[in-house]
Parts: sequence; structure tokens; C-alpha cells
Amino acid sequence: QVQLVESGGGSVQPGGSLRLSCTASGSFVAIHTMGWYRRAPGKGRELVAMTSSSGTINYADSVKGRFTISRDNAKSTVFLQMNNLKPEDKAIYYCTAIIQTSAFDNYWGQGTQVTVSS
Repeated sequence: QVQLVESGGGSVQPGGSLRLSCTASGSFVAIHTMGWYRRAPGKGRELVAMTSSSGTINYADSVKGRFTISRDNAKSTVFLQMNNLKPEDKAIYYCTAIIQTSAFDNYWGQGTQVTVSS
């Protein structure tokens, strides 16, 4: 069974940094896209950053220049380096990936809380 396990959330002051990690485990053929969404209190789910297996990267306009997504294919892991965090970045961050087993399926992590407050 394929699972995505996240780590690295927490609480920081505005201007601080956090690094999220997400590792895929289980039996699979390949991982295609990997990335992050978030859901802020009272809001809908929002794409934060996504990377494809070919290296294409997309960011939400709200995080460009502050967040960096990277990927370690050998470790089936995607990272999100978040710098200059703002109170509006407070949300539950979810890792997601399209993973090939006998088919292509979209998997989600359990979510990790990021809080930014002074």
C-alpha cells in the first residue's frame, strides 16, 4: 500500500522559516508529480507548489520568491523550504503525488500544521 508521510510542520514567528518533507513508501513503479497544497482556516484548498518528474515546477503567486520546492527521486521525497513566512501562510499543508502502481492514482498525506504568529 502506498503512503505519503509528511513531517516538518510547526509554529514560527513572521519572517521565520520551516522545511516540510514528504516521503512516499510502499510498492510502486514510479512517482510522477509531487507537490504541496494547503488549506487555511475557513478557506478552500490551494495549490502551493508542484514538481513533475521532468523537473517542471509551478508555484502559487502568493509564495513565489519565498518558497522553494525540491525533490530527491532516489529517496522518493519532496521538500518545501518556506522562508519569510507570513501569518497568511498559516494552514494545514498536504503533500500529494501521482504515483504509478498498476494504475496512476493521486495520493495524499495526512497533513501537517504550519502556524505563523508573533
